[in-house]
Amino acid sequence: MDKIFLDTNIVVYANDKRDRYKQEKAIRLITGLMQNNRGTISTQVLQEYTFVAVKKLHQEYSIILRQLKLLETFEIVRQSPEMIRRAVEIMQSYKIGFWDSCIISNAEYANCTLIYSEDLNTGQFYAGIRVENPF
Repeated sequence: MDKIFLDTNIVVYANDKRDRYKQEKAIRLITGLMQNNRGTISTQVLQEYTFVAVKKLHQEYSIILRQLKLLETFEIVRQSPEMIRRAVEIMQSYKIGFWDSCIISNAEYANCTLIYSEDLNTGQFYAGIRVENPF
């Protein structure tokens, strides 16, 4: 069964009440991936979500902690020095930003075949991994 990597924006939209369409879509995606055990995220995604939840969404700490605990049910990729070096190679090859390259490097490490992201070019393959914008 193919594994799917979730970029931070998917997790953020699931918690953002300002856009109900994207929130509902993101919640359905995340719930489905949790139910069929196909979802993967990284510690980077957890960190970025937490930053946005505090600074932009103004979520209470208790909600953030509950969401982090829920997200821990996914396979979690922990960034390594090798993955950071790989991200630099990806950044150089595809001329994209470092943080997006880290997402791709993490997805590659976890053997994911698909990345759900609003930030990367939908339909494009990066390091053999297809990107899809679910919105």
